[in-house]
Parts: sequence; structure tokens; C-alpha cells
Amino acid sequence: MTAAVAPSTRRMALLLAGLAMFGPFSIDTIFPAFPQLAQRLAVDEVAVQQTISVYLLFYGLMSLAHGPLSDAWGRKRVILGGLVIFVGASVGCALSTDLTTLLAFRALQGLSAGVGMIVGRAVIRDLYHGHDAQRLMSQVSMLFGIAPAIAPIIGGWILLSGAGWPLIFWFLVVFALVLLAATARFLPETHPVEARIALSPRTLLRDYVRIGFNPRFLRLALAGSIGFGGIFLYISSAPAIVMQHLHLDEGGFAWLFIPTIGGMTTGSFLSGRMAGHSTPTRQVALGFTLCAVSAVLNIGYVALAPQFALPWAVMPIFLGGMGMALIFPILALAVLDMYPLQRGLASSLQAFVQLMISTVVAGVVSPLLHNNPLHLALGQAGFFAAGFVFWYWEHQRERASEAAGTAH
Repeated sequence: MTAAVAPSTRRMALLLAGLAMFGPFSIDTIFPAFPQLAQRLAVDEVAVQQTISVYLLFYGLMSLAHGPLSDAWGRKRVILGGLVIFVGASVGCALSTDLTTLLAFRALQGLSAGVGMIVGRAVIRDLYHGHDAQRLMSQVSMLFGIAPAIAPIIGGWILLSGAGWPLIFWFLVVFALVLLAATARFLPETHPVEARIALSPRTLLRDYVRIGFNPRFLRLALAGSIGFGGIFLYISSAPAIVMQHLHLDEGGFAWLFIPTIGGMTTGSFLSGRMAGHSTPTRQVALGFTLCAVSAVLNIGYVALAPQFALPWAVMPIFLGGMGMALIFPILALAVLDMYPLQRGLASSLQAFVQLMISTVVAGVVSPLLHNNPLHLALGQAGFFAAGFVFWYWEHQRERASEAAGTAH
């Protein structure tokens, strides 16, 4: 039973993609401003990178709450509240005059920015089922995938115009206000009062433990999250790749992000087209095959090429992005379908796993590897391989379970 009459799919795809986009915008728009931030705030660029790590840490921690809050209070109310907090946090970032203050407001941004993506997934599953859900999830992913590509480009344009780094955060304020108005006007409440679950700390903790330690949940969540770590390693290392290795200025981020997100957008489009025409297993297998080809080409290029140069340096990541975009909608829906009465909580835990891994990638793995293109390529291959191992493990368990059921 659906909780609400499904509105226009196109409108929902645009709105939910926009809500998911303000998280990546908060990460990627400030990449071109790293050198200016370091200079203006009198810190080194390693310290500036903590604006990403702190944001992701609090984003991940709060991701545990967004879903359960929406299960208890309704989807729309929680999204609107998160947007209001994000607007205030972005104003605080724009007005910051030292790194400590900036980090504090970045933490507040992180606490609120995940609400659109996490609750948005539950909205999709509230309204749609089966292939329709996969198509909308793929459409949202395709539009959402544009954000990391255009965000650093917008940030670069803002800086090249002569404006200082605070204008980047004022841009985020305006973007969030537009989303706030659109959500209030167009988003239906998809989780009716009679379906809501009262908040109880003891029950919530028990459900976190029950779902979070479910072996099947962990295999599905880790397959997608660790696999995406291969893409996020390059996203979080963008300042070093673009400025240090490719020797480009603030306007050069498009060279890295357009192939990356172009691949993700293409993969999301194909995922929507494959819904109802291909099995989920076949689609995920194709996705990991593309990731493997991407990793081999990437390692081969950086190991053999005399110089790290465009366009070959960024072309393999197109295939990796395409592969992950084929994989992710299938795994995300599989997790939500495990807990139809607690989709918000399941979405929260799935996002928490992904964000904690992304935090480690941005704060630990990227600083260790970003000075050497070969190390980055090997790191990416390692993430893709580990993601495949978890998915293959789950696939084998499913086959064994089906065989046992047939035997009985």
C-alpha cells in the first residue's frame, strides 16, 4: 500500500535529486578555494582539508537520526527542518574569520546536509515499487551525479570572478533556500500518521543493533560503500590531482569531475533503461566488470605513461563511475526492501556506513595516497575489489539459500 498518491515522476526526480545534491555541493564547491582558505585563515592546506573530514564525520553521525526521525515525524517535516538548519550553518560558514569557527559551522552543515538524500530514498520507496522504484532511483542518481561535477566548477568561477571564498557559502545559502521553497510547495507527505513509529531511545538502539549487525545488511551496505570509495578517493583528492599533478588552476576541476560524473550519469541512465529488462544480479555484475576494466586501465596508464597528462589521465575513471552507478540503485533498494516498516532507519544505517567509509577515505586514505598518481590508482583498485568481494559473498549466500529452498 502506498502512503500517498504518486505525483509526477519527473517532478519528483528533479526535487529529490536537488535535495540529494546539497550534500555534495557542500563538499565539492569549496575545493578550488583550498589555497585561498589556507592563505586567508593562516593555516596549511592539510588543515584546510579537515573542513571536508569534519563535515563528513558529522554528516555520517547525524545520518543515524534522519531516517528514524522521518519514521516518527513524517518525511516532509524532517526535510524542511534540515534545510532550515543548513541555511543557518552556511551563513555561519560565510561569516567565519578563523578555521575553528569555520569547522564548527561545517560540522553543523554536516549535521543537516544528509537529510535530503537519506529521507529522499525512503520517499521513493514509499511511493513506488519494483521496477518503478528502480527507475526513479536511477533518475535521481543521474541528476544527483551532476552535483559533484558542476560544484567545483561553480566554486572555481566564483573565485575567478574576483570574489573571495565566503561567496561560495552564500551560493549554498541561496541554493538551500530555493530547495526549501520547492519542498514546501511540491513534496507530498508520503509517510502517513498511522504508519509512524514513536521514538523510543531503547527501541531505537535495539533496532540499530538488530539491523546494523544483520550479516546480509552489512554485505549489501559494504559492497556499495566500499566500492564507491574508489570513486570518492579521486573526488576527495581533487585539489592534489588538478593543481599538483595536472598543473591546472582553480578553473581546471572540470577536467577531473566531468569524466567522473559523466560516467555516473551514463550508468544511472542505463540502470533506468535496464529496469525490467535485466536481472539485478546481471546489472551488478556488469557494474563491477566496468569497475575492474577502469582499474586496470588506470593502473596501466600511470605505471607506463612518461607523464601524468590530459586527457588519458582522467578517462579510465569514466568507466568506474558508470560501473558504480549501475551497482548502487540495486544495492540501495535491496537494503530498503529488507525492512519495509522501517525504511527510514534502514536508509540511515546504509548512509552511515557509506559516510563513515567516505570520512576515512577523505581524512586518512587520500592524504596518504594523493601525492602519487600510481598510489591513487592502486588505492582505487583496492576499493573496487573489496566492494566486489562483499557483493560476491552476498550473491553466493543467496544462491545457497535458493538451492536449499528448492531442495526442501
